[in-house]
Amino acid sequence: MPNYNYECINRQGETVRGQIMADNYASAVEKLKKMGLAIIELREFVTTAKNKGFFWNKKKVPISELSMFSNQMAAMISAGIPVTRALYTLGQQTTNMVFKDALLNIAHNVEGGMGLTDAFSMYPAIFSDLYIAMIHSGEVGGMLEEVLRRLAEQLQKEKLLRDSIKAATFYPRMVAGFAILLFVGILTLMVPIFKGFIPSNITLPWITKAVFALSDSLRNSWYIWFISIVIIIMAAVIFVKSSSGKRTWDRIKFNIPAFGPIIHKSVMARFARTLSTLLEGGIPVIQALETAAPTSGSIIVTEAINVAIRKIEEGKTIAGPLKESNLFPPMMIQMISVGEDSGSLSSLLEKIASFYEEEVSLLTKGLSAIIEPVMLTVVGLIVGLMLIAMYLPIFTAIVQSGINY
Repeated sequence: MPNYNYECINRQGETVRGQIMADNYASAVEKLKKMGLAIIELREFVTTAKNKGFFWNKKKVPISELSMFSNQMAAMISAGIPVTRALYTLGQQTTNMVFKDALLNIAHNVEGGMGLTDAFSMYPAIFSDLYIAMIHSGEVGGMLEEVLRRLAEQLQKEKLLRDSIKAATFYPRMVAGFAILLFVGILTLMVPIFKGFIPSNITLPWITKAVFALSDSLRNSWYIWFISIVIIIMAAVIFVKSSSGKRTWDRIKFNIPAFGPIIHKSVMARFARTLSTLLEGGIPVIQALETAAPTSGSIIVTEAINVAIRKIEEGKTIAGPLKESNLFPPMMIQMISVGEDSGSLSSLLEKIASFYEEEVSLLTKGLSAIIEPVMLTVVGLIVGLMLIAMYLPIFTAIVQSGINY
């Protein structure tokens, strides 16, 4: 859906400028008229390399910055500052140009008569469905300050969860990268030197032959290796981005030893906290589930929730369809069931989220302690096998020369 830049006169006779999203030019004109604006100029906004920069679309607003904005916005509204003025002020002070442009345009649009929810929804790359839904509930219910504070807390919890997962995977990724570089370095630099020390009349062990063949291949046909690796990576990325690939990758992630439970619990924590935030903000259950489902970060969990939504619309409880999917832990199902019966679903979901976030934190700390000796052992085995493969023919030559002597 394209954006249109407009310059209009409002009911007070003031000139206002901003952006509006519409299906076409006529639809944009109709929207502006409904907002009580007299159009001076209206043109489609086209993103170009000149006005946005080559990498503009790839820039994102960090979750920490979005959380800080939500907190600051809530504080300014609490102090009695009008929404548009708060948006202008926060937009001017941010150093992220993508976020700055978005906030200033939102302020322009709201000042021009556009609803706050509509103005925020024009930037889906910055503000998620959860954020838009919460802003809508705050706008309609007159509790925007409270909703923004909940969003800030939700985003902060999400950041902590992501940081825990990154911390758990950082060390293995670093050691794996080091091991690969070490392996390639030994094959391309050290093996040719050792190969020159071995007499031609020595029968080479199979492991040495394999190492020499791999070394020759890397040095003489490196471009084939490079092209093959690029093709494999591209094929893997394309597959993972497809629907079937996402499902397959999700199932693999949930079953990876040591890492699977962390990923599964983080998905459950993210879904529970998002749903709790939406329900606490006054969003109806069905709409809350529809919004919370994609924020879980797992396509198979999202599909299970969507199936549950259809069954809930038919009159079933929330806990029943979720249990049938076999993706949600029994404890979570029991607490959701109790929450439905007692009318305290949002508070129990928050407790579930806190529990699983704590579990993820503990698992990541324990995993770091376990994975370190394992990775070091793997690196040691790689280096040891390479050295054995290279020194074995030399030892054989020495022994044979001693016998012949």
